[in-house]
Amino acid sequence: MEYFLTLSPISQALVATLFTWGLTALGAAVIFFSKTVNRKMLDMMLGFAAGVMTAASFWSLLAPAIEMAENNGQIAWFPAAVGFLTGGAFLFGVDKLLPHLHFDAPIESAEGLKTTWRRSVLLVLAITLHNIPEGLAVGVAFGAVAAGADPALIPGAIALAIGIGLQNLPEGLSVAAPLRREGMSVGKSFLYGQASGMVEPIAGVLGALLVIIIRPVLPYALAFAAGAMIFVVAEELIPESQAGDNGDLATIGLLLGFVVMMILDVALG
Repeated sequence: MEYFLTLSPISQALVATLFTWGLTALGAAVIFFSKTVNRKMLDMMLGFAAGVMTAASFWSLLAPAIEMAENNGQIAWFPAAVGFLTGGAFLFGVDKLLPHLHFDAPIESAEGLKTTWRRSVLLVLAITLHNIPEGLAVGVAFGAVAAGADPALIPGAIALAIGIGLQNLPEGLSVAAPLRREGMSVGKSFLYGQASGMVEPIAGVLGALLVIIIRPVLPYALAFAAGAMIFVVAEELIPESQAGDNGDLATIGLLLGFVVMMILDVALG
C-alpha cells in the first residue's frame, strides 16, 4: 500500500483499474469449474452490483463534486447537476449506438445499431458498456488529487476501486457462461468473458488525464461518471436482475451492495 501511494495519480488509476479488470477475469474463470451459472446467484450478484454503483455514485463522486464546487466559490449544486445529466445522456447515446446483447437474451433482441456480429461479440459489448463509466469513475477519482483536490480523497478512490472490482465479479461470468453453454470451448469462453473488462484501464487513465489537464472540469467530471453509472444501473443492471423469478434476491443483493460500498467509502475515506 505504501508503494501504491507513492505512484503518480495516473499510475494509481492504471493499477486500480487493472485490479477491477482482474476481478472481471476472476468472475469469468468460474467457467473452468461449471458449464452453467446459477441464475439465482447471478441475479443476486447483479443486484449487488447495482447497489455498489448506486452508493459509489453518491459517496465517491457526487458528494465530492458538490463539496469541490462549493469550495471553489461555484453554485454548489450546478456542476453536479450538469455533469450528472451529461453523463447519463452520454451513456444513453452509447446504448443506442453500440450493438450489444444481454445475458440469456435471443440474438434478435440485440440493442444498438443493427449488425451481423456474432452473439459472443454482442455479449462482450454489453458488459463493455457497463465498464466504461466504471473505469472513468476510478480514473477521475485518482486524478482529482493531482488536479488540486484534497489528498484525503485517495482512500475514497481506493474504496471506489474495491467496490467496482467486487461488482465486476458477475460481469465476466455473465458473458462466459452462456457462451460455454452454447458449445464454445472453456478457453474461448473465458477469454471473451475477461475481455469485457479491458476497457476499464483505458477509461481510467483517460479519466485521470482529463481532470489533470483541465482542472476546472473536475466537479463536472466526477458528476459525469456518477450519471453514467446510474444510467447503467437503471437501464441495465436492475431490469436484468429482476427479469426472472428472483426479484426478492436481487433486491436483497442491491441493499447489501449499497451498504458494503457505503461502509468501504466511509471507513476508508
